[in-house]
Amino acid sequence: MLTIKNLNKTYPNGTQALNNVNLTLEKGMFGLLGPNGAGKSTLMRTIATLQLADTGTIEFDGIDVFKQPQELRKVLGYLPQDFGVYPKVSAEMMLNHIAKVKGITNASDRKNYVADLLHKVNLYKFRTRNLGDYSGGMRQRFGIAQALLGNPKLIIVDEPTAGLDPLERNRFHNLLSELGENAVVILSTHIVDDVTNLCQNMAVFNEGKILQQGNPQVLSDTLNHKVFKKKIEKSELENMEKEFTVLSNYLRGGEFYANIYSEFNPGNGFELIHNTLEDFYFYCINKKEEPEKVII
Repeated sequence: MLTIKNLNKTYPNGTQALNNVNLTLEKGMFGLLGPNGAGKSTLMRTIATLQLADTGTIEFDGIDVFKQPQELRKVLGYLPQDFGVYPKVSAEMMLNHIAKVKGITNASDRKNYVADLLHKVNLYKFRTRNLGDYSGGMRQRFGIAQALLGNPKLIIVDEPTAGLDPLERNRFHNLLSELGENAVVILSTHIVDDVTNLCQNMAVFNEGKILQQGNPQVLSDTLNHKVFKKKIEKSELENMEKEFTVLSNYLRGGEFYANIYSEFNPGNGFELIHNTLEDFYFYCINKKEEPEKVII
């Protein structure tokens, strides 16, 4: 179990990246959904022992993360949003080295383990290629592989599907869903579909705060019969934003639409639609001044 209590972090420039964050996570997939710049990466780095908070505590299975960082690192798998690689080293050699550091001392076991991991992330046929020659998507898959070394009990993946094509993303989703059966897996992302497909528990995170937490479907259902769409001209959007809570605007088939939140049918050409987690997410961001709520 991962327990985060009253976590706060303010940077020297005055930016409050974490604002009284409280979370309790059991085994399984947890989605942290928020826009870029929301403070998600700060929270992930803090849990991963890469920086300290100003106040608050983090505990994982009896380990005080701030007082016993080395103990946490023994059971941690971490894929940061941005990471470097040794360009003149092959994926196979690098993973073999990391596996040795993680305590897999038997050479034969280590070779089989690394090969299995490379198959899982679809890099086996490129195992001897230098990491510096990898494409962006291949580097991301290598990052995923190194995060999974050692069968970690706590896995943190920060924007893991960035740079992956749809086939690779599906492969990664399947891999993550398997891992969630035996570990606490935190998926930090701004991609709503990743959370919809993978997570039984989630939180919407913005400006360093948890705005809402609960089951994705249950949260989405709170907006049932309250989301409407309308085809408009782009020039109408500014006035619409003054009159309604506009959740999103987008193009479909070359035509411009807007989704709005309303307690009642506004008429005037608006059409009630089947709302999604994306609508709830935008609603949360627009309603960020509301206090945190937990919906089970």
